[in-house]
Amino acid sequence: ALQTDRRVRSIGNFVAKKVGDRLKELHRDEPKRYAEIWESLAPFIKIGAMEDEKFADQVAELVLFGTTAAAAEGDNADPISAEAGKAFTTLGGYRSRLSSDNDKRILYCTDEAGQAGALALWKSQGAEVLLADTFIDTQFIPWLEYRHEELKFQRVDSELDDSLQEKESELSDAEGKDSSEKLRDLFKAALANDKVTIQVQALKGENAPAALILLPEQMRRMNDMGALMEQRLPGLPDHHVLLVNRKHRLVEGLIKLSAGSVLTGTGTSPSQELADNLGRHLYEMARLAVGGLEPNELAGFQQRSCDLMGQLMERGL
Repeated sequence: ALQTDRRVRSIGNFVAKKVGDRLKELHRDEPKRYAEIWESLAPFIKIGAMEDEKFADQVAELVLFGTTAAAAEGDNADPISAEAGKAFTTLGGYRSRLSSDNDKRILYCTDEAGQAGALALWKSQGAEVLLADTFIDTQFIPWLEYRHEELKFQRVDSELDDSLQEKESELSDAEGKDSSEKLRDLFKAALANDKVTIQVQALKGENAPAALILLPEQMRRMNDMGALMEQRLPGLPDHHVLLVNRKHRLVEGLIKLSAGSVLTGTGTSPSQELADNLGRHLYEMARLAVGGLEPNELAGFQQRSCDLMGQLMERGL
């Protein structure tokens, strides 16, 4: 009843305006201090903005995000320097540094450890990434996207664009298959899981991973929303993408190993069996990197890893 009372609403609007004015003053006059206390303020400002349109308008240019860009020099510079080497920026500041080719795409990361492979790829090509790693950001990012319909918010591990891929032609064998097709067939056979989509690309950078898990943006958001409603931690969705980097030397070795397979009297090939085991191992490592292995699967993963290392040692000795 109090929430519908005119006097209570009037008091609330007055308090919200005073808070917004003070935040603007602090951001303008003491940006470094504002950045240093931002993580304490953030939940209240974000929730307040999502619940009150007027307050949202007041703090639109005051919401900060951690950023992978280096802090700029100067009193009113952006990104703003904070303690422990951190740097913060506003959405407007981030957009001002985007190239004209991608000025509508906002790259963000919610877990620097779990999304380390994809994050490193984007950073290696000079892309700036916003850090949205608090619990409230799972709701705040879609709200921001609704508020800015012209923008597309894309998590670093949802998809990789052409700027992260090498442009090179592939040679086909006598059967008309190139290395990408061979790898796709190899991983499909090794995993035997129709819910996993196999993509093969040549990724830029010497430190690009052999394989990583990609989660299409809308599919992942639906999974996160379901987890929130069921009050559980969001896990790896059953339907996801395994991206295989055909330029990685381990993956190149897989192709050679599979190509050199010879059937034995039992109808199996030791080389092909090893190639399949390596393919499954790469997939499980990619899942492990994003927290996709359940606790009851870790023991089996460790045992299979030891067995695989033993097979490789036998071939090398």
